[in-house]
Amino acid sequence: MRILVLHNYYQLPGGEDTVFRAETALLGQHGHQVQRFVMTNQGLTANNRFRTAIETIWSWPAQKNLKKVIEDFQPSVVHFHNTFLRISPAAYYTCQSAGIPVVQTLHNYRLLCPAATFTRDGRICQECLDKAFLWPAVKHKCWRGSRASTAVVAAMLAMHRQIKTWQNRVDIYIALTEFSRQKFIQGGFAAQKIVVKPNFLSIDPDLGDNNGSFALFAGRISPEKGLLTLIKACQHLPDIPLRIIGDGPQAIDLKEKTAHDGLTQVDWCGAKTRDEVLGSIREARFIVFPSEWYETFGMVIIESFACAKPVIASRLGAMAELVEEGKTGLLFEPGNAEDLAAKMRWAWEHKAEMQQMGENARCVYEAKYTPEKNYQMLMAIYEKAIENHRAL
Repeated sequence: MRILVLHNYYQLPGGEDTVFRAETALLGQHGHQVQRFVMTNQGLTANNRFRTAIETIWSWPAQKNLKKVIEDFQPSVVHFHNTFLRISPAAYYTCQSAGIPVVQTLHNYRLLCPAATFTRDGRICQECLDKAFLWPAVKHKCWRGSRASTAVVAAMLAMHRQIKTWQNRVDIYIALTEFSRQKFIQGGFAAQKIVVKPNFLSIDPDLGDNNGSFALFAGRISPEKGLLTLIKACQHLPDIPLRIIGDGPQAIDLKEKTAHDGLTQVDWCGAKTRDEVLGSIREARFIVFPSEWYETFGMVIIESFACAKPVIASRLGAMAELVEEGKTGLLFEPGNAEDLAAKMRWAWEHKAEMQQMGENARCVYEAKYTPEKNYQMLMAIYEKAIENHRAL
Protein backbone atom coordinates (compact mmCIF):
# COMPACT_ATOMS: atom_id res chain seq x y z
CA MET A 1 0.00 0.00 0.00
CA ARG A 2 1.13 3.56 -0.72
CA ILE A 3 0.56 5.65 2.40
CA LEU A 4 1.03 9.40 2.73
CA VAL A 5 1.48 10.48 6.36
CA LEU A 6 1.10 14.14 7.36
CA HIS A 7 2.28 15.80 10.55
CA ASN A 8 2.73 19.37 11.77
CA TYR A 9 5.40 19.59 14.47
CA TYR A 10 4.80 21.96 17.36
CA GLN A 11 7.48 24.36 18.58
CA LEU A 12 8.29 21.98 21.44
CA PRO A 13 8.65 18.21 20.95
CA GLY A 14 5.82 16.05 22.26
CA GLY A 15 4.21 12.64 22.34
CA GLU A 16 2.46 13.17 19.00
CA ASP A 17 5.85 13.41 17.31
CA THR A 18 6.89 10.09 18.85
CA VAL A 19 3.72 8.35 17.66
CA PHE A 20 4.08 9.82 14.16
CA ARG A 21 7.63 8.51 13.85
CA ALA A 22 6.78 5.12 15.35
CA GLU A 23 3.79 4.50 13.08
CA THR A 24 5.54 5.57 9.89
CA ALA A 25 8.51 3.35 10.78
CA LEU A 26 6.15 0.45 11.51
CA LEU A 27 4.50 0.79 8.10
CA GLY A 28 7.88 0.85 6.38
CA GLN A 29 9.00 -2.25 8.25
CA HIS A 30 6.01 -4.12 6.83
CA GLY A 31 6.94 -3.27 3.27
CA HIS A 32 4.58 -0.37 2.55
CA GLN A 33 5.67 2.63 0.53
CA VAL A 34 5.45 5.56 2.93
CA GLN A 35 5.79 9.24 2.04
CA ARG A 36 6.00 11.88 4.79
CA PHE A 37 4.60 15.39 4.45
CA VAL A 38 5.74 17.49 7.41
CA MET A 39 5.71 21.11 8.46
CA THR A 40 6.81 22.75 11.71
CA ASN A 41 5.70 25.65 13.87
CA GLN A 42 9.28 26.44 14.78
CA GLY A 43 10.43 29.80 13.52
CA LEU A 44 7.02 31.45 13.72
CA THR A 45 7.39 34.94 15.16
CA ALA A 46 5.32 38.03 15.85
CA ASN A 47 6.62 39.50 12.59
CA ASN A 48 4.45 37.15 10.54
CA ARG A 49 1.50 37.00 12.94
CA PHE A 50 -1.15 38.03 10.39
CA ARG A 51 0.04 35.52 7.80
CA THR A 52 0.15 32.79 10.44
CA ALA A 53 -3.40 33.58 11.53
CA ILE A 54 -4.71 33.29 7.98
CA GLU A 55 -2.84 30.07 7.28
CA THR A 56 -4.03 28.53 10.56
CA ILE A 57 -7.57 28.77 9.20
CA TRP A 58 -6.79 27.92 5.57
CA SER A 59 -3.26 27.42 4.28
CA TRP A 60 -2.98 27.84 0.51
CA PRO A 61 0.80 27.25 0.52
CA ALA A 62 0.35 23.92 2.30
CA GLN A 63 -2.40 22.95 -0.15
CA LYS A 64 -0.18 23.75 -3.11
CA ASN A 65 2.73 21.70 -1.79
CA LEU A 66 0.49 18.81 -0.75
CA LYS A 67 -1.18 18.70 -4.16
CA LYS A 68 2.21 18.26 -5.81
CA VAL A 69 3.17 15.46 -3.39
CA ILE A 70 -0.11 13.63 -4.03
CA GLU A 71 0.31 13.93 -7.81
CA ASP A 72 3.84 12.52 -7.61
CA PHE A 73 3.24 9.80 -5.01
CA GLN A 74 -0.34 8.70 -5.82
CA PRO A 75 -1.16 7.40 -2.31
CA SER A 76 -3.80 4.78 -1.52
CA VAL A 77 -4.66 6.57 1.72
CA VAL A 78 -3.60 9.72 3.57
CA HIS A 79 -3.10 9.60 7.34
CA PHE A 80 -3.07 12.89 9.26
CA HIS A 81 -1.56 13.18 12.73
CA ASN A 82 -1.62 16.96 13.26
CA THR A 83 -2.57 19.91 11.03
CA PHE A 84 -2.15 22.67 13.64
CA LEU A 85 -1.19 25.20 12.70
CA ARG A 86 0.70 25.47 9.40
CA ILE A 87 -0.83 22.58 7.43
CA SER A 88 -4.40 23.60 8.39
CA PRO A 89 -7.66 21.70 7.72
CA ALA A 90 -7.53 22.91 4.12
CA ALA A 91 -5.32 19.88 3.47
CA TYR A 92 -8.34 17.58 3.82
CA TYR A 93 -9.92 19.30 0.82
CA THR A 94 -6.78 18.76 -1.24
CA CYS A 95 -6.94 15.04 -0.52
CA GLN A 96 -10.65 14.83 -1.24
CA SER A 97 -10.23 16.64 -4.55
CA ALA A 98 -7.66 14.03 -5.49
CA GLY A 99 -10.04 11.22 -4.50
CA ILE A 100 -7.81 9.96 -1.67
CA PRO A 101 -9.34 8.51 1.56
CA VAL A 102 -8.45 10.47 4.70
CA VAL A 103 -7.66 9.13 8.19
CA GLN A 104 -7.10 11.50 11.15
CA THR A 105 -5.68 10.50 14.52
CA LEU A 106 -7.18 12.45 17.43
CA HIS A 107 -4.07 12.92 19.59
CA ASN A 108 -5.69 15.67 21.66
CA TYR A 109 -8.96 17.60 21.96
CA ARG A 110 -8.01 20.53 19.69
CA LEU A 111 -11.03 20.04 17.41
CA LEU A 112 -13.30 20.59 20.42
CA CYS A 113 -11.25 22.91 22.64
CA PRO A 114 -8.78 25.66 21.59
CA ALA A 115 -6.49 24.71 24.48
CA ALA A 116 -6.69 21.06 23.34
CA THR A 117 -6.88 19.85 26.96
CA PHE A 118 -10.37 20.67 28.33
CA THR A 119 -8.69 22.47 31.25
CA ARG A 120 -8.73 26.05 32.49
CA ASP A 121 -7.26 27.49 35.67
CA GLY A 122 -6.31 24.05 36.92
CA ARG A 123 -9.73 22.45 36.50
CA ILE A 124 -11.73 20.58 33.87
CA CYS A 125 -13.58 22.94 31.52
CA GLN A 126 -15.96 21.98 28.70
CA GLU A 127 -17.62 25.34 28.04
CA CYS A 128 -16.72 25.30 24.34
CA LEU A 129 -17.90 21.77 23.65
CA ASP A 130 -21.32 22.76 22.29
CA LYS A 131 -20.62 26.32 21.11
CA ALA A 132 -20.88 27.38 17.44
CA PHE A 133 -18.19 29.98 18.13
CA LEU A 134 -15.89 29.36 21.04
CA TRP A 135 -16.31 32.65 22.93
CA PRO A 136 -15.49 31.24 26.39
CA ALA A 137 -12.00 30.25 25.22
CA VAL A 138 -11.38 33.73 23.81
CA LYS A 139 -12.69 35.38 26.97
CA HIS A 140 -10.40 33.30 29.17
CA LYS A 141 -7.33 33.46 26.87
CA CYS A 142 -7.15 29.69 26.75
CA TRP A 143 -4.38 29.39 24.15
CA ARG A 144 -1.00 30.91 24.99
CA GLY A 145 -2.66 33.25 27.53
CA SER A 146 -3.71 35.58 24.69
CA ARG A 147 -7.17 36.60 23.50
CA ALA A 148 -5.83 37.40 20.04
CA SER A 149 -4.09 34.04 19.65
CA THR A 150 -7.07 32.16 21.06
CA ALA A 151 -9.39 34.03 18.70
CA VAL A 152 -7.43 32.68 15.73
CA VAL A 153 -7.85 29.08 16.92
CA ALA A 154 -11.51 29.69 17.76
CA ALA A 155 -12.11 31.18 14.30
CA MET A 156 -10.45 28.17 12.65
CA LEU A 157 -12.64 25.75 14.60
CA ALA A 158 -15.82 27.79 14.09
CA MET A 159 -15.32 28.11 10.35
CA HIS A 160 -14.64 24.43 9.81
CA ARG A 161 -17.56 23.48 12.01
CA GLN A 162 -19.76 25.75 9.90
CA ILE A 163 -18.64 24.31 6.56
CA LYS A 164 -18.74 20.77 8.02
CA THR A 165 -15.09 19.97 7.39
CA TRP A 166 -14.91 17.50 10.26
CA GLN A 167 -18.11 15.74 9.16
CA ASN A 168 -17.51 15.54 5.41
CA ARG A 169 -13.78 15.65 4.66
CA VAL A 170 -12.44 12.88 6.91
CA ASP A 171 -13.34 9.24 6.30
CA ILE A 172 -12.13 7.71 9.58
CA TYR A 173 -10.99 9.19 12.90
CA ILE A 174 -8.72 7.28 15.28
CA ALA A 175 -9.38 7.86 18.98
CA LEU A 176 -6.78 6.51 21.40
CA THR A 177 -9.30 5.32 24.00
CA GLU A 178 -13.04 4.77 24.25
CA PHE A 179 -13.22 7.72 26.67
CA SER A 180 -11.74 10.01 24.02
CA ARG A 181 -14.09 8.57 21.39
CA GLN A 182 -17.10 9.35 23.54
CA LYS A 183 -15.92 12.95 24.06
CA PHE A 184 -15.76 13.52 20.31
CA ILE A 185 -19.19 11.96 19.84
CA GLN A 186 -20.47 14.31 22.55
CA GLY A 187 -18.87 17.14 20.56
CA GLY A 188 -20.88 16.26 17.46
CA PHE A 189 -18.64 13.84 15.57
CA ALA A 190 -20.32 10.87 13.89
CA ALA A 191 -19.93 7.76 16.04
CA GLN A 192 -19.59 5.45 13.04
CA LYS A 193 -16.54 7.39 11.83
CA ILE A 194 -14.51 7.06 15.04
CA VAL A 195 -12.60 3.87 15.81
CA VAL A 196 -10.37 3.17 18.81
CA LYS A 197 -6.72 2.26 18.30
CA PRO A 198 -4.26 2.79 21.15
CA ASN A 199 -0.66 3.84 20.80
CA PHE A 200 2.10 1.26 21.11
CA LEU A 201 5.75 0.85 22.04
CA SER A 202 8.04 0.46 19.04
CA ILE A 203 10.64 -1.42 21.12
CA ASP A 204 9.84 -3.83 23.94
CA PRO A 205 11.88 -2.71 26.97
CA ASP A 206 13.46 -5.19 29.36
CA LEU A 207 11.39 -6.25 32.33
CA GLY A 208 12.06 -4.50 35.61
CA ASP A 209 13.13 -6.28 38.77
CA ASN A 210 10.92 -6.84 41.79
CA ASN A 211 13.00 -4.87 44.28
CA GLY A 212 12.17 -1.30 43.40
CA SER A 213 13.27 1.15 46.08
CA PHE A 214 11.33 4.26 45.03
CA ALA A 215 8.10 5.54 43.47
CA LEU A 216 8.42 7.33 40.14
CA PHE A 217 6.75 10.15 38.23
CA ALA A 218 7.85 10.79 34.65
CA GLY A 219 6.30 13.48 32.49
CA ARG A 220 5.81 17.16 31.88
CA ILE A 221 5.96 19.35 35.00
CA SER A 222 2.85 21.46 34.40
CA PRO A 223 -0.34 22.14 36.38
CA GLU A 224 -2.63 19.73 34.53
CA LYS A 225 -0.28 16.82 35.27
CA GLY A 226 -1.15 16.82 38.98
CA LEU A 227 2.35 17.32 40.42
CA LEU A 228 1.13 19.68 43.13
CA THR A 229 -1.26 16.98 44.35
CA LEU A 230 1.61 14.48 44.32
CA ILE A 231 3.86 16.83 46.32
CA LYS A 232 1.09 17.35 48.88
CA ALA A 233 0.68 13.57 49.15
CA CYS A 234 4.41 13.27 49.87
CA GLN A 235 3.93 15.33 53.01
CA HIS A 236 2.24 12.22 54.47
CA LEU A 237 4.90 9.82 53.12
CA PRO A 238 8.31 10.83 54.54
CA ASP A 239 9.64 7.27 54.27
CA ILE A 240 8.71 6.65 50.60
CA PRO A 241 11.38 7.94 48.17
CA LEU A 242 9.97 9.61 45.06
CA ARG A 243 11.86 10.34 41.87
CA ILE A 244 10.48 12.99 39.53
CA ILE A 245 11.72 12.94 35.93
CA GLY A 246 10.79 15.75 33.56
CA ASP A 247 10.72 19.48 33.13
CA GLY A 248 8.16 22.16 32.47
CA PRO A 249 6.71 25.51 33.53
CA GLN A 250 5.88 24.39 37.08
CA ALA A 251 9.24 22.78 37.86
CA ILE A 252 10.94 25.70 39.62
CA ASP A 253 7.96 26.50 41.87
CA LEU A 254 7.48 22.88 42.89
CA LYS A 255 11.17 22.36 43.59
CA GLU A 256 11.05 25.37 45.87
CA LYS A 257 7.96 23.99 47.59
CA THR A 258 9.56 20.62 48.32
CA ALA A 259 12.62 22.38 49.73
CA HIS A 260 10.48 24.71 51.84
CA ASP A 261 8.40 21.80 53.16
CA GLY A 262 11.48 19.72 53.94
CA LEU A 263 10.50 16.86 51.62
CA THR A 264 13.97 15.38 51.39
CA GLN A 265 12.59 12.09 50.04
CA VAL A 266 11.74 13.81 46.74
CA ASP A 267 14.50 13.63 44.14
CA TRP A 268 14.18 16.01 41.19
CA CYS A 269 16.00 14.38 38.28
CA GLY A 270 15.23 16.83 35.48
CA ALA A 271 14.65 15.88 31.85
CA LYS A 272 16.01 12.52 30.72
CA THR A 273 16.24 10.60 27.46
CA ARG A 274 13.62 7.97 26.73
CA ASP A 275 16.12 5.18 27.45
CA GLU A 276 16.92 6.78 30.80
CA VAL A 277 13.22 7.08 31.61
CA LEU A 278 12.67 3.41 30.79
CA GLY A 279 15.66 2.52 32.96
CA SER A 280 14.09 4.35 35.91
CA ILE A 281 10.73 2.67 35.30
CA ARG A 282 12.43 -0.73 35.47
CA GLU A 283 14.07 0.23 38.78
CA ALA A 284 10.94 1.69 40.41
CA ARG A 285 8.52 -0.18 42.65
CA PHE A 286 5.53 1.52 41.04
CA ILE A 287 4.73 4.54 38.86
CA VAL A 288 2.48 7.45 39.83
CA PHE A 289 0.38 9.15 37.13
CA PRO A 290 -1.61 11.89 38.95
CA SER A 291 -2.82 13.83 35.89
CA GLU A 292 -5.85 16.10 36.35
CA TRP A 293 -6.96 16.54 32.75
CA TYR A 294 -8.67 14.23 30.25
CA GLU A 295 -5.53 12.49 29.05
CA THR A 296 -6.16 11.04 25.59
CA PHE A 297 -3.76 8.19 26.34
CA GLY A 298 -0.67 8.23 28.57
CA MET A 299 2.39 6.57 27.07
CA VAL A 300 4.14 6.34 30.45
CA ILE A 301 1.39 4.00 31.60
CA ILE A 302 2.02 1.61 28.69
CA GLU A 303 5.79 1.86 29.15
CA SER A 304 5.26 0.90 32.77
CA PHE A 305 3.09 -2.06 31.80
CA ALA A 306 5.77 -3.25 29.37
CA CYS A 307 8.30 -3.17 32.23
CA ALA A 308 5.87 -5.13 34.45
CA LYS A 309 5.31 -2.18 36.77
CA PRO A 310 1.90 -1.28 38.25
CA VAL A 311 0.59 2.28 38.03
CA ILE A 312 -1.23 4.47 40.55
CA ALA A 313 -3.34 6.86 38.45
CA SER A 314 -6.15 9.38 38.70
CA ARG A 315 -9.63 7.95 38.27
CA LEU A 316 -10.23 10.23 35.28
CA GLY A 317 -10.43 10.03 31.50
CA ALA A 318 -8.19 7.57 29.70
CA MET A 319 -6.30 6.74 32.90
CA ALA A 320 -9.33 5.03 34.44
CA GLU A 321 -9.66 3.06 31.21
CA LEU A 322 -6.03 1.99 30.91
CA VAL A 323 -5.42 1.11 34.58
CA GLU A 324 -7.71 -1.56 36.01
CA GLU A 325 -8.20 -1.12 39.75
CA GLY A 326 -6.61 -3.95 41.71
CA LYS A 327 -5.39 -5.73 38.58
CA THR A 328 -2.80 -3.50 36.88
CA GLY A 329 -2.62 -0.75 39.49
CA LEU A 330 -4.63 1.52 41.77
CA LEU A 331 -6.87 4.53 41.11
CA PHE A 332 -7.42 7.60 43.31
CA GLU A 333 -9.72 10.60 43.26
CA PRO A 334 -8.21 13.29 40.97
CA GLY A 335 -6.68 16.14 42.93
CA ASN A 336 -7.17 14.40 46.29
CA ALA A 337 -3.73 14.34 47.94
CA GLU A 338 -4.93 12.33 50.95
CA ASP A 339 -6.43 9.62 48.75
CA LEU A 340 -3.25 9.49 46.66
CA ALA A 341 -1.13 9.23 49.81
CA ALA A 342 -3.28 6.37 51.08
CA LYS A 343 -2.92 4.47 47.80
CA MET A 344 0.84 5.03 47.72
CA ARG A 345 1.13 3.87 51.34
CA TRP A 346 -0.84 0.70 50.58
CA ALA A 347 1.24 0.02 47.48
CA TRP A 348 4.50 0.47 49.39
CA GLU A 349 3.44 -1.87 52.17
CA HIS A 350 1.93 -4.59 49.93
CA LYS A 351 4.89 -5.51 47.79
CA ALA A 352 3.68 -9.00 46.80
CA GLU A 353 0.29 -7.70 45.63
CA MET A 354 1.92 -4.94 43.61
CA GLN A 355 4.31 -7.44 42.01
CA GLN A 356 1.31 -9.48 40.88
CA MET A 357 -0.30 -6.34 39.44
CA GLY A 358 2.95 -5.69 37.58
CA GLU A 359 2.83 -9.18 36.07
CA ASN A 360 -0.79 -8.58 35.08
CA ALA A 361 0.21 -5.27 33.50
CA ARG A 362 2.84 -7.01 31.39
CA CYS A 363 0.20 -9.44 30.12
CA VAL A 364 -2.03 -6.50 29.16
CA TYR A 365 0.87 -4.92 27.28
CA GLU A 366 1.51 -8.10 25.32
CA ALA A 367 -2.18 -8.42 24.46
CA LYS A 368 -2.83 -4.82 23.38
CA TYR A 369 0.19 -2.57 22.93
CA THR A 370 2.83 -4.37 20.87
CA PRO A 371 3.83 -3.20 17.37
CA GLU A 372 2.30 -6.26 15.72
CA LYS A 373 -1.08 -5.79 17.40
CA ASN A 374 -1.04 -2.13 16.44
CA TYR A 375 -0.09 -2.86 12.84
CA GLN A 376 -3.04 -5.20 12.41
CA MET A 377 -5.41 -2.56 13.76
CA LEU A 378 -3.91 0.20 11.63
CA MET A 379 -4.25 -1.78 8.41
CA ALA A 380 -7.87 -2.62 9.22
CA ILE A 381 -8.53 1.11 9.69
CA TYR A 382 -6.95 1.97 6.34
CA GLU A 383 -9.04 -0.69 4.61
CA LYS A 384 -12.18 0.67 6.27
CA ALA A 385 -11.31 4.23 5.20
CA ILE A 386 -10.84 3.09 1.60
CA GLU A 387 -14.12 1.16 1.71
CA ASN A 388 -16.01 4.12 3.19
CA HIS A 389 -14.54 6.48 0.61
CA ARG A 390 -15.57 4.25 -2.28
CA ALA A 391 -19.11 4.09 -0.91
CA LEU A 392 -19.56 7.86 -1.12
